[in-house]
Amino acid sequence: MTAAQIRFASLLRREVARFMKIKRQTVGAPLLETFLYISVFGAALGSRVGKLHGYDYTVFVVPGLIMMAWAMNAFSNNSSSILQQKFQRAIDDQLSSPASPLELLLAFTFGGFLRGFLVALLTFLCASLLVSIPVAHILVLIPSLFLVGFFFAQLGVLVGVRAEQFDDVSFAQTFVLQPLLFLGGVFYSAALLPQPFETLTHINPIYYMISLVRYGFLGYKETNIPLSLLFLAAATLALFLLNHRLFLRGYKLRA
Repeated sequence: MTAAQIRFASLLRREVARFMKIKRQTVGAPLLETFLYISVFGAALGSRVGKLHGYDYTVFVVPGLIMMAWAMNAFSNNSSSILQQKFQRAIDDQLSSPASPLELLLAFTFGGFLRGFLVALLTFLCASLLVSIPVAHILVLIPSLFLVGFFFAQLGVLVGVRAEQFDDVSFAQTFVLQPLLFLGGVFYSAALLPQPFETLTHINPIYYMISLVRYGFLGYKETNIPLSLLFLAAATLALFLLNHRLFLRGYKLRA
């Protein structure tokens, strides 16, 4: 391994060790939350709704829950990790170390990505015990999920860098990200909404991410899949380049 690879592996190992030390909070709690969503919505609404676009209601919402688990955990891991290290001034040691800004950014990115991946995988396995989940288009599903993970990992980095107190992270997660996720079609189909709510849902960028993942699992689509995938890739790259620029400048990272 080269020196750069060793530095990156060390930084990434630190990030993974950080969230695994409190795995009941970082992994167990989100998994329980998702399990309750599946159980409650499946039992309370599934029997009343029946089928949605030809799929059992519980099966229809599971792809959205998997994407939501990956998104929320990738975001929260990175935003809280960076802000915590800024408060403890541990970030100063990393910025003055031989590690480059790119290596630091990638380590934070993959830390959140792996936490999101772990929770999403456990969510899929948990849901598979309750319902039969098809995988219709794996060649769309895999890049869609990976891009979702990287996008929200980058978004978490951006919020963590810009945040000055923990309330800033909490506000972004509670009042921006969660409403966008819930109103993006996790628990419903936008095609069934009356106007103007259907149009408002189409304005929500997360709606297109959920549609990608749902198409990958079920084969049902409400959006242009290639175009949605292209825009998601472009948005992820734009966020990454923005974060890299912030790390190069040490924006709100240096004391």
